[in-house]
Amino acid sequence: MKTKREVFVETAIAEIGTKENPPESNKVKYNNKNGQPWCGYFVMWCAKQAKVKMPNVVYTPAGVAAFQGIGQWSNAETAMPKPGDIVFFDFPGGERTDHVGIVIKDNGDGTVTTVEGNTSEAGSQSNGGEVLQKIRAYKKKNRKKLPVYVSGFGAIRWEKQ
Repeated sequence: MKTKREVFVETAIAEIGTKENPPESNKVKYNNKNGQPWCGYFVMWCAKQAKVKMPNVVYTPAGVAAFQGIGQWSNAETAMPKPGDIVFFDFPGGERTDHVGIVIKDNGDGTVTTVEGNTSEAGSQSNGGEVLQKIRAYKKKNRKKLPVYVSGFGAIRWEKQ
């Protein structure tokens, strides 16, 4: 029998490749087609499908505060991310903590493999219109290989699921 963590990660992976249907920007199943940026809605949709209880991350700054409030927050430099952790990003030019995704693997080199909703290959990373798998650096030592935009990680309390 699979754990809820495994189901959560597998649910996210199964959605890779889902795209918005332009010209209806930000209208997807994850946010009930309400037109709002949907990275956090994607994470919450995956949690609902897997019956995972976690802080609401639809508004990413509130999601960070919620994980901090329950003592389940790690900043990027001290983190030891695990599959199923929630990864928060602070991309230049946007609001502080403007994107969120799901860790599917710690690559052991200061990078993580993630699944993120509402991102893109080359365009906007925080409002790009597609569910994608990404490799993201979270340790400053990786700045020469990849830009580091990860601000931290929220850990779901799997033992309480």
